[in-house]
Amino acid sequence: MKDSKKIIVVGGDGFCGWPTALHLSKLGHNITIVDNMSRREIDAALGSDSLTPIASTDDRLAAWKEHSGNTIAFENIDIAQDFDAVTTLLDTIKPDTIVHFGEQRAAPYSMKGVGEKRYTVDNNISGTHNLLAASVALGLDPHFVHLGTMGVYGYDDDGLEIPEGYLPVYVPGDDKQITKRDILYPTNPGSVYHLTKSMDQLLFQFYAKNDRLRITDLHQGIVWGTQTDETKLNERLINRFDYDGDYGTVLNRFLMQAVVGHPLTVHGTGGQTRAFIHIQDTVKCLALAVENPPEKDGKVAILNQMTETHTVRELAKLVADVSGAQIANVDNPRNEAAENDLRVSNKTFLSLGLKPITLAEGLIEETQKIAAKYADRCIHKMIPCVSTWTHKQRPGIVSPKPRKVA
Repeated sequence: MKDSKKIIVVGGDGFCGWPTALHLSKLGHNITIVDNMSRREIDAALGSDSLTPIASTDDRLAAWKEHSGNTIAFENIDIAQDFDAVTTLLDTIKPDTIVHFGEQRAAPYSMKGVGEKRYTVDNNISGTHNLLAASVALGLDPHFVHLGTMGVYGYDDDGLEIPEGYLPVYVPGDDKQITKRDILYPTNPGSVYHLTKSMDQLLFQFYAKNDRLRITDLHQGIVWGTQTDETKLNERLINRFDYDGDYGTVLNRFLMQAVVGHPLTVHGTGGQTRAFIHIQDTVKCLALAVENPPEKDGKVAILNQMTETHTVRELAKLVADVSGAQIANVDNPRNEAAENDLRVSNKTFLSLGLKPITLAEGLIEETQKIAAKYADRCIHKMIPCVSTWTHKQRPGIVSPKPRKVA
């Protein structure tokens, strides 16, 4: 490949990181996965597991070598805790690109208790800052591609199309002149997880301005689906399918419930509108971001990574119509508006050539078949969401000692 890059994929064993690492490897890039395996450790601690059988890291990488001829390197490093290992790795590889998925990614898990809240903040913020600080200290110039979330914008229905990260404001000055400024779109996080992504934005803003780091922050919608072209090649390459109340995204959770005969649990009225994207489009967007780094102009490139929006009740009806499942409205564990609209600009990825997979096109062909094939692995008690957002709902508070999962 003419423009092959040395790329570090942090969190490359996870739901989005693993298929992205394979896709970038297929495109000819030199890939090193960095992961502390904490996602697997969290599953073990929760008594949960991926619906799909996840092979060991060694088996996964061996299978990729067999089917693609490409080698992916692996380093077991906790980027939030082992700064010396981070600097040694970056100094050795001198990456062209750092793709950063290495954060605790579940909103319900981040609200489970004090330990989970503290772990999410300590892991996510320290990890992000260690990568940025180490790169500057070593005099490196990697392009950072970070997986953020649409959730930083909040879901309170402001009645406007959410722009890609920035909002133009006009400030009156003392001389009666109006000055235009582009500011970060005001964040409104709905969980500790979303709060860490909002804090990431400020870290990126500072390092882009102060050290001229090139940073792309991808504000992604809810990911649905399981497989990509690369993970379909062999069962040892299969991607995660999370259906539990802490890590299962809403559509995958509905599909699992339908297959095992569990009612589709719609929180509240189901009027919450969310943005969605298929996992195959996630990896395509990451590749497009890698190929199109921003200029060193002191400004973070913020792109909305989503393809369509739906209310939760629309999703439930869609799944019920194709599966015959019943719908059950349950108390909403989240502290959020019962109803909201959501309009989002995703013009950048469309202009770069993304042709999205829609729910109507891909729902049955892939996700429902995966759910049905592995239904015998379902742990039924893990289906309900038991993490709550308010003290009134929560029966007690756990020890303030942070829970160590890696």
